[in-house]
Amino acid sequence: MPSAVSPIETTSAITSFASVSAKSPDAPKVVAPSTKRITRPKEPIPQILIDEAKATKYEPFDPKKHLNYQPPSKIYSMKEIGLDGHGIAPTAVCEPFPLFTEEAIKQMRAEAFSDECLKDCRYQSSFIKNMIRGMGHDRAPFIYDAWKSPEVLAKIAEIAGVELIPAVDVDIGNVNVSINDENENSVQNWRSSDDDKLSAVAWHYDSYPFVVVTMLSDCSDMVGGETALRLQDGTIRKVRGPAMGTAVVMQGRYIEHQALKAFGGRERISMVTSFRAKSPFIKDETTLAGVRTTSVLSDLYTQFTDYRLEILEERIRAKRKEERGREVARRPFNIPDMRSFLEDQIKLLQGTLDEVYPLDD
Repeated sequence: MPSAVSPIETTSAITSFASVSAKSPDAPKVVAPSTKRITRPKEPIPQILIDEAKATKYEPFDPKKHLNYQPPSKIYSMKEIGLDGHGIAPTAVCEPFPLFTEEAIKQMRAEAFSDECLKDCRYQSSFIKNMIRGMGHDRAPFIYDAWKSPEVLAKIAEIAGVELIPAVDVDIGNVNVSINDENENSVQNWRSSDDDKLSAVAWHYDSYPFVVVTMLSDCSDMVGGETALRLQDGTIRKVRGPAMGTAVVMQGRYIEHQALKAFGGRERISMVTSFRAKSPFIKDETTLAGVRTTSVLSDLYTQFTDYRLEILEERIRAKRKEERGREVARRPFNIPDMRSFLEDQIKLLQGTLDEVYPLDD
């Protein structure tokens, strides 16, 4: 059994400009799906999932009713997995922990499998055959409000060791859908499978600094489904598979990982919500490589460039205030400090520019 969770000090709201400069190692390159344009799945959603969604009566998100938070039994640090000094926070990944009630999960499934979301929000890529994403507040108010709620964000920050907010609205509540074939994905096949057949998603890095993965399926009849982490020395560490309503917080932009296949059960449906640092004074190495061809490009680029420009705006405002204070105190102009600041902002702008381009026809 994992040891009881030890508290990780959460980085409070950062206002010191000195934290802007990103001196830690750069984030790894994200390999994009081979899918070159928006593609809709050919595999239909089983009617039973649609019928269950229609039978669920909508209710607004209420943290008092819909949260079932219990701290994770173990939080693994970046240092423990050989990545000390990498990333934006001390936490690497945690064991699955209870987050949402069964009633909350029913609401999330009902929104994801609604007629409107199935019509407008289904995508596939070379990585994942069936996903529902970019639902937004109009189509999925419960999901949106849950991930924007201060109560949920406080719990996520407690685990991550840094204050986080959803990265962009289009990546709130990405639902990955896998329908199990009774023969191929039976528990008997799990016992006889070799390691090469146990991967549900290839080794990869995420596009965003942090992700929270929430299980929307009943996993009582499943085996497998762990998250595998590849450590710096090449060894593999597994984090146990989740149960319905539980979640995992992971600094996936900096950790090479893969989801292992689950065997048994009717389905495996998980929800991934992506996060970035709340403070503009923490480096942001988000890349759109993993989500560009599974998003409405105008929405994705609008939200991405808006928050990047907001970061730049806040940094410049803070730097000007710092410079005015320096002049009042009659301290000399610090050439190396200003050059470092400008270089960091050029890097931010160049990184933003590199992500914004049209898809090939």
